[in-house]
Amino acid sequence: MSIEKVRAYLRQFKIEDRIIEFASSSATVELAAQAAGCEPARIAKTLSFKLQDGSCLLIVAAGDAKVDNAKFKHFFGCKAKMLSAEEVEPLIGHAIGGVCPFAINDGVKTYLDISLQRFTTFFPACGSHNSAIELTPEELEKYAANCQGWHDLCKGWQEN
Repeated sequence: MSIEKVRAYLRQFKIEDRIIEFASSSATVELAAQAAGCEPARIAKTLSFKLQDGSCLLIVAAGDAKVDNAKFKHFFGCKAKMLSAEEVEPLIGHAIGGVCPFAINDGVKTYLDISLQRFTTFFPACGSHNSAIELTPEELEKYAANCQGWHDLCKGWQEN
């Protein structure tokens, strides 16, 4: 099970006991915010994309942010193409609803969007449709697998 992979991955940092398992689904930003008792913007959603060369990447962004196609194209040199529902689990290592930047497949790079830096803490998923962990921006950068640092890749959140 994916949450067990995440638990084992986070064990190396001695934070696996911080994983929260909710009684209800946290598979969408809205459901996760209800489960965590926070505003939707504080849900760190993890979006999966495929580049022209076939490689995959994750962008972790605030719940109220949307990937900006122009910024994506400028940064990665191609149009943003999200993985299909069928591609996500085999290419990333987690099923939709539990995609997170922990315990991902080798070769997948993780990019953190600056939309999250306005929060003291936020909640990324932990591999299942009903899990999360509360992290600071510094912790996310430290614990995210194959982390490529902070970038300005999203829009929409500045107005909120």
